[in-house]
Order: sequence, then C-alpha cells, then structure tokens
Amino acid sequence: MTSPVTTEIVGILGGMGPAATADFYAKLVSLTPGTSDQDHLRTVIWSDPTVPDRTEALLGDGPDPTPWLLNGGRVLREAGATLIAIPCNTAHAFVPRIADHVGLPIVHMIGEVAQHLTTLRPRVRTAGLLATTGTVRAGLYQEWLDGYGIDLVLPEPDGRQEEVMAAVRAVKAGARDATATAPLVRAARGLTAQGAQVIIAGCTEIPLGLPADAIDVPLVDPAAVLAQALVRRTSTA
Repeated sequence: MTSPVTTEIVGILGGMGPAATADFYAKLVSLTPGTSDQDHLRTVIWSDPTVPDRTEALLGDGPDPTPWLLNGGRVLREAGATLIAIPCNTAHAFVPRIADHVGLPIVHMIGEVAQHLTTLRPRVRTAGLLATTGTVRAGLYQEWLDGYGIDLVLPEPDGRQEEVMAAVRAVKAGARDATATAPLVRAARGLTAQGAQVIIAGCTEIPLGLPADAIDVPLVDPAAVLAQALVRRTSTA
C-alpha cells in the first residue's frame, strides 16, 4: 500500500493533557491503514502542558489560554505543519480566537463529531454528553448538534457533573481504576435514563477512564473521530 499522505503534515496541538495527547497519537496510528512505516501520516506534535486550564478560564477562575494556543500554532507552522488538530474538547472554545491567526486550517473535532453522529444507524436523535464543566458551559456541543437536529442531554443533578470533573482530574493524575470509572459509569447511565442513544466522551481523558463496554449504548470518542477525519483528509491531499 502506498502512503495515504502526499503533501499534508498534521500538526497536533496538544499537552491538554499529556496522556490525552499520547492517546490521540496512538489512535491516529491505529486508524491509519497501512502495512509499513511509510504508509503512515507525517506529524508534528507540540505538547505543552503549561497551557492554562481551559475550564478555569471559561469559568473566570484562571488565565486565558489563547496566547499559549497561538504560540503552539506558530511552533507547528514553523515546524512544517500544513493543518492543525487539537485533541482537547474544551480548547475548542478558544478556536474562534486563534483560527484567523495561526495561518493553518484547523480540523474542528466537535464539528467532526456532529457530522459523525448523522452517519450512525439507527438515527441518533438524542445524545448524552460527558465533558468538562467548561465544555458544557460554553455550549460547544449544543451549538453543533442543534445544527443537525440532535438533542443533547447533560448530567443531572448538578452533583453528577462535579463527579465527572473529579473523574477527569483523577485520569489526569494517572488513575485508571474505579476512582475514575465508577463516577463516569454512573453519569453515563444517568444520561441513558434521560434517553441518550449514544454517549459522547466529550473530554479526551474520559475514554481513558470509561471503557466502552461499561455502558449499554455506543460510546463516541471524539479523539478517534478526529483521527479518522485526518486520515480521510490527508488521503485525498
């Protein structure tokens, strides 16, 4: 098989967090068809864990990460990247602030997820979202799914969202046990009880703490969807 990429070089704007970035690259490799090194995509990875917390910024409790994201985009551009992927859901709240300044197209992960949901059968009319409080408050998924006529349900009561955040922090701290899994399973089951036909793992740490076989409906992994979108895009370059 010949390489699926010709001129495109994927720039991964990562570090938010480091484990999620490593997981995303592993998924990109595993989802790229090929039988040799030469069949895989050329990539440049900028993993900057000093980017301020995106949720804290959106809630008004921390600094704006935009300068760090702009710097990362510059590093990737100067390293030869021809497009950018950001494997962090919450960071997409800041994409409008950087899109006109990085000088490269950004493959929008949340937009790709919304389009992906329209391809599933049976037709998805209601999706559940497990995500950071920043992503939820920013309405990132709500805006995109509304455009495709898909309803979105969120964890309730409010304490369930706090459990999701605690699980995300546990994964960032290295936990891969019940500390992270149990609250995510409870939150996911609460969403299915509200009618969710699929669960969107809307934080790239969530698939690291929530096994797909732990819930009774499909778990949609935005990092995997983004990886598939990159493979499609670069294979036609």
